[in-house]
Amino acid sequence: MSSGEDRKRGKAGRPIARREFLKESAGLSVLAVVGLSGPRALAAKTAEVPLAKGYLLVDPKKCQGCLTCMLACSMAHEGKENLSLARIQVLQDPFQGFPQDLSMAPCRQCADPVCVTRCPTGAMHADPEHGFVRTVDPTKCIGCKTCVKECPFPPSRSIWNPQIKRAHKCDLCAGAKFFDEAGGPAGKQACREACPLNAIALVIELPVQEGYADYQVNLRKATWRSFGYSPD
Repeated sequence: MSSGEDRKRGKAGRPIARREFLKESAGLSVLAVVGLSGPRALAAKTAEVPLAKGYLLVDPKKCQGCLTCMLACSMAHEGKENLSLARIQVLQDPFQGFPQDLSMAPCRQCADPVCVTRCPTGAMHADPEHGFVRTVDPTKCIGCKTCVKECPFPPSRSIWNPQIKRAHKCDLCAGAKFFDEAGGPAGKQACREACPLNAIALVIELPVQEGYADYQVNLRKATWRSFGYSPD
């Protein structure tokens, strides 16, 4: 029997069908991630896109809807105040009571970023030079809006810039050319620095990906009572 035939036979010497071979191969892949759970298990399944090394969390009760974070974002990245070009968004609903009347929507830097995996040109990518933040290479972007449409979290965290007909998104200020500070996961972020109430935080641990709860954080201190609010 040839060596090629040996490789096609199982332990009992019987031939292995192609379908059976694929099943066994898949089983080995599953075993490779046994012992992982939660966010890290998801990360193992999407290992082709490395985890980002920084995530923005927000305190929805501390945010007062002043939109300073949005203006700071557009100033840092575009050199002008333009709410439509901000890469962090604050949504206001006057028909809801506190705290549901405001919601903050920074990019989640997803562990399984469909904006990256479905970009047809590789323009949307995990930047290895800046902690693998998900960002857009404008030289590769063709303006197809795939990333804008595919983002599963409304409003889309990928922002369409009609002035240059390209998409962009939060890069934790790694590419904020009008920002005086060094950005990225290891640096500072314009929105966080400018927020007058310190309602935005940066963490390095991957938040739970299901839902929104793990992207929210209580940043209120005991002195918050002086404003008439509970710190809880």
